[in-house]
Amino acid sequence: MAAAEAANCIMEVSCGQAESSEKPNAEDMTSKDYYFDSYAHFGIHEEMLKDEVRTLTYRNSMFHNRHLFKDKVVLDVGSGTGILCMFAAKAGARKVIGIECSSISDYAVKIVKANKLDHVVTIIKGKVEEVELPVEKVDIIISEWMGYCLFYESMLNTVLYARDKWLAPDGLIFPDRATLYVTAIEDRQYKDYKIHWWENVYGFDMSCIKDVAIKEPLVDVVDPKQLVTNACLIKEVDIYTVKVEDLTFTSPFCLQVKRNDYVHALVAYFNIEFTRCHKRTGFSTTRPGLHHRPGLQGPAVRAVLLHRLPDALRGALLPGPAGPARTQGLRHS
Repeated sequence: MAAAEAANCIMEVSCGQAESSEKPNAEDMTSKDYYFDSYAHFGIHEEMLKDEVRTLTYRNSMFHNRHLFKDKVVLDVGSGTGILCMFAAKAGARKVIGIECSSISDYAVKIVKANKLDHVVTIIKGKVEEVELPVEKVDIIISEWMGYCLFYESMLNTVLYARDKWLAPDGLIFPDRATLYVTAIEDRQYKDYKIHWWENVYGFDMSCIKDVAIKEPLVDVVDPKQLVTNACLIKEVDIYTVKVEDLTFTSPFCLQVKRNDYVHALVAYFNIEFTRCHKRTGFSTTRPGLHHRPGLQGPAVRAVLLHRLPDALRGALLPGPAGPARTQGLRHS
């Protein structure tokens, strides 16, 4: 399907919360425990910590704005290894509280102590919705809440809960602004590799799986040369004012075709900003060198678009049956 032959489409989104369960101590965990509590394994945190663009952006947002953190009480929602907690402590915070549900919190306690910051930083193991804080209000909330496609498996709902319960009236949130975009790409080679491959698997026809495979959102790197349309803003989120119900949304979009080519997928990417810094700070998943690996990155819904429209792709981002924020797939309409 050439790009000039466009399609109406619907992208479904939904959001789910993990079931509450008792977490074993990190030292006692087995491979079975890690299966059900993947964030307890150091590997996923190693990957996040080695994302220097994202990690250094968080550090700079604090270190370059010490006047905002000096003598403040800071809450880190989903504190992981405690890296953001320690940044906040080094930035001059009087008290830092990290809440972490997974068993990596056991190591976070040791890490904080090893770095002689345990007089400032306190790690609490548990769900934000269930724990009690040693303070009534906090001055600043920090969190690395973003998921794939911004909302998929994100912790935004939890951040909003913490904001409404503990943030002081004039408190700050780091980061506080997020924008989600969609664009379209050509990628026949990848489609052949991931979809048409099922037509002949070692001489057997398994093409019935194609219908499932084509609906599956994928997280991958996209070469900017594959872009065949402009980008369209899908959702803008102000963390100070957004409500949970706002995350169930419909967002019509129209992508203008830039060249005569094929459209094989829609790609979502996002930008994150710390607008209260004296110098605007943030990171993006859009351009090479800005986040993770080069190119656009996000769940790419790779499906052939079928209907004709002149020089444009039109569609709508709609809530799925289970609520906001989980990209389920692309349906032809």
